[in-house]
Amino acid sequence: MKSFRSMAYPYIAWSMVLIVLPMLLIVIYAFTNEGNSVLNIRFTLENFARFFSDRVFFDVLKRSFFIAVMTTLICIILGYPLAYIIARMKPKSQIIMVLTVTIPTWINMLVRTYAWRGLLEKTGLINSILSLAGIGPIQFLETSFAVILGMVYNFLPFMVLQIYNSLSKMDRSYIEAASDLGADKVQAFLRVTLPLSLPGVISGITLVFLPAVSSFFIPKLLGGGKYVLIGNVIENQFLTSGDWGFGSAISLIMAIVIIISMQITKRLDRDTSSEGGKL
Repeated sequence: MKSFRSMAYPYIAWSMVLIVLPMLLIVIYAFTNEGNSVLNIRFTLENFARFFSDRVFFDVLKRSFFIAVMTTLICIILGYPLAYIIARMKPKSQIIMVLTVTIPTWINMLVRTYAWRGLLEKTGLINSILSLAGIGPIQFLETSFAVILGMVYNFLPFMVLQIYNSLSKMDRSYIEAASDLGADKVQAFLRVTLPLSLPGVISGITLVFLPAVSSFFIPKLLGGGKYVLIGNVIENQFLTSGDWGFGSAISLIMAIVIIISMQITKRLDRDTSSEGGKL
């Protein structure tokens, strides 16, 4: 047993360096001012007061949540039917379809987003096709449509795979029992399939919403720098403005929001799992 514990020590040390130490530095920068020396550094809440007192940052935060919610809803609407269809296929066909869904994720996300920028440009492929029908050119880039499209494309596989895992592990005897009791296909889906698949939906929501609300390079590439989300504000504070204290404060606020969101989804996941077990 001790030998197994000792094998975990390198990973603990690695986590301390890459996770705990950076988070500690963010907390220090968020709650301290910029002094000329270490001795002049003092505790302050000015960074947080600046964020909550400036309506511009609140508007950016609301826009970030709106984009993340819309991305999550679209991923559910598109992902659930696809996952349901895959789960009802033959085993070999399921493997092929799962590979089809996951293959795009093998390519770097930055490269995939750049590809969409080329497609959505005024001289891109999509506008070229529309011009054949006498439509356009349409301004796709630097709009919320382009940002949501890029996020849905990048995060949809995570939703599909989570829902598919729940549906593929579902005991088919429940559906057969519902059919024997007189339920039609719609009733069986609403009363049996959907409740049992909710844990997968909630897991998918977690994997889509959290990275969407804090994403910065997708709105930067597809929004053209004109569609700013909270991730872009944090990036600008660190890399452009050099205001590490304010950037750390915003990062800490977002970390708290993400932790609260994770706790809510965890609670919902636990509730739906317990309800599913009662069926």
